[in-house]
Amino acid sequence: MSGLALPWLALIFAGAAAAIWLAGIQLSNQTDVLSTRLHLGSALGGLILLAVATNLPEIAIVASAALADNIGVAVGNILGGIAIQTVVLVVLDAFGVRGGKSLTYRAASLVLVLEAGLVVAVLSVVVAGSQLPDNLIVLRLTPAPVLILILWVVGLLLLRRAGRSLPWHESGEAPDNQEPARGHSRHKREQQATKRGISTGRSAAIFGAAALVTLVAGVFLERSGDAIAGHIGLSGVLFGATVLAAATSLPEVSTGLTSVRNGDYQLAMSDIFGGNAFLPVLFVVATLLSGKAVLPQAQSTDIYLTAVAILLTMVYAAGLLFRPQRRIARMGLDSLTVLILYVVAVAGLFAVAGAG
Repeated sequence: MSGLALPWLALIFAGAAAAIWLAGIQLSNQTDVLSTRLHLGSALGGLILLAVATNLPEIAIVASAALADNIGVAVGNILGGIAIQTVVLVVLDAFGVRGGKSLTYRAASLVLVLEAGLVVAVLSVVVAGSQLPDNLIVLRLTPAPVLILILWVVGLLLLRRAGRSLPWHESGEAPDNQEPARGHSRHKREQQATKRGISTGRSAAIFGAAALVTLVAGVFLERSGDAIAGHIGLSGVLFGATVLAAATSLPEVSTGLTSVRNGDYQLAMSDIFGGNAFLPVLFVVATLLSGKAVLPQAQSTDIYLTAVAILLTMVYAAGLLFRPQRRIARMGLDSLTVLILYVVAVAGLFAVAGAG
């Protein structure tokens, strides 16, 4: 696509982003329907299905970039995606939550704090793995991505157990948080699908079609984005961590707003933390497809983005514990802090890239 003019590339990029937005909404809706009808909601398989479905754009982009030996875009999209998907919570707090109390006040639960802890844990392995030599590769795999995968699966098992019961008062649920059980909006979407006469087979077909559209659109998004970055003189790492990561986060904005407006605040935060914990697992995909040790090739900008993602996640973990009630500019103090930190961090990202 590098031979196309910039306006055509921008049109392709915008079209691919729109396709991902629309297909992502269907993926989320049909995942809720299938998980409910197949009784996967609380099972490990359901959690994995949800993680894969909501991150298909990133999977497509990472796979496409790895096959094209464009490791910088793959790594930048994964780590930049975590940071910007955390900022999606700012959007949900400011434009989705109604009333005088913040998102973290309404969602407060120790299970969500544990989910944030899983994100920090896998990102810590990312930092450690970037320091390993690049010749530690066996069967097209390196130690760090394998450890990330194991850590993610074990984390899901622990979270599943925590979701059933924690040895704390009220099982770790804070007083005066959301009244309906977490995930009630998923059951509502399944009931709406039943009323419209959507069978399980039709739901599966829609899911498959949306997945295919997402994968194809993800490839066009990555290829056109890489060409746009070349035209405007922006490095693939910076483009992948900012514009490309923002485009692939559009479905999370839509589905998150739907959950928040339905009063399912815990589900909205859980979907973001769950997706962020899954994204580093894609280093396994990138390593397998490229045949190279990906993490040791991480640049200073990648480690910088990892630190930013950890910082933003910890701000929200603190918010879930301290539960700020006051809202400033329609958002809680934690969301405002995350927004300011992210703006400063993006400015710093360009300084880090320039110094490199």
